[in-house]
Amino acid sequence: MKKDSTNKRLSVLYLPRWYPHRYDPMMGLFIERHGLSVLPHADISVLYVHDDEKLTKRSYEIVTSKEGLFTVRVYFKKSMIKPRFLANLINLYRFFRSHISGFKIIKNEYSKPDLLHVHVLTRCGIIALIYKIFTGVPYAITEHWTRYLPNTDSYYGGLRKWLTRIVVKHAGAVMPVTANLRDAMIAKGLKNKNYIVIPNVVDVEKFKPAPKVYDPNKKSLVHLSCFTDKQKNISGILRIMKKLSEKRDDFFLKLIGDGEDFIAMKSMSDELGLTGKFVEFTGLKEGEALVELLNQADLMIMFSNYENLPVVILESYSCGVPVISTRVGGIHEHLNDTLGRLTEPGNEDQFLEAIEEFLDNPKEYQSAKIREYALNNFSNEIIGNSIYNVYIELIAS
Repeated sequence: MKKDSTNKRLSVLYLPRWYPHRYDPMMGLFIERHGLSVLPHADISVLYVHDDEKLTKRSYEIVTSKEGLFTVRVYFKKSMIKPRFLANLINLYRFFRSHISGFKIIKNEYSKPDLLHVHVLTRCGIIALIYKIFTGVPYAITEHWTRYLPNTDSYYGGLRKWLTRIVVKHAGAVMPVTANLRDAMIAKGLKNKNYIVIPNVVDVEKFKPAPKVYDPNKKSLVHLSCFTDKQKNISGILRIMKKLSEKRDDFFLKLIGDGEDFIAMKSMSDELGLTGKFVEFTGLKEGEALVELLNQADLMIMFSNYENLPVVILESYSCGVPVISTRVGGIHEHLNDTLGRLTEPGNEDQFLEAIEEFLDNPKEYQSAKIREYALNNFSNEIIGNSIYNVYIELIAS
């Protein structure tokens, strides 16, 4: 699908560190949605590189997709040799070599980029900086990672920090998804004169309210996450559900997703006597199955220890569903009394109280107003225009 040479549309190449791939279709899905939101205005291609322990017959495998965004996925064989530092060097070499191969395919089969857009630092940012040095093509950065937040303690290493500062400094624009993340990055010494906060995007035509078709005597609560308990505090949710079940039975919680602590959380729920009666583990859901679970919910709950701005909150708004969440990351920037309630992180009694207040007064929230907020702040049109305007400013400058 070589782009028409007479086409004057801006050509932008995405370099994401996270992106949907053969082993995890949900990884970085919000990055793909960013690209799709800009597609009406510009030609977007994607180059994603992934290390693959299961790749045995050859060192590299390239998969090209022309549906939606023109995407080249390069899988390289992950070295597991000893000593570990040698394996790390080999994998780093293969990572950069994979990008070189991918660049050639995109240039030959699609178009030469006018602009690079890095999603998630630092390695992809180094590639964009090198490309800028040799070609003069500018780059922008969108950051989603929680590692810069004070309570995550995952942004470390002198070389990493030095390289990240250089990459951020030379970017044409840095677009964190929340003001809280912007401030955290600046506090880490990541200086840039053009920070612009642009949140994640929601397909408001897909995620929308629907008539409820379940037992009206039980309110449907949902929680969607990657099942990493350290971050999402699902164990805290289960303890809260146990306390709530001892007081009333007019609710049912569906835990949606899969991940490293799924089995442990399922076992905990079994031990608390919640599974089946008050709690269901649905496993990973996507597409229409996920939409149905959200638009049939009465309340979304998030009890995280740290976050940026989870897309699932925005998807809930689009379905007209209120949210109860802890006040972490940038969530408070888009959660007011019209949309739900904020509680302090780790405070199980306060979170329990908030859920009880909702169950006692479910009509306090107006679905139409909640959805209107999503339409005005997170739609493809709003986010796509915002990102495209940044692109135009960078090209013009």
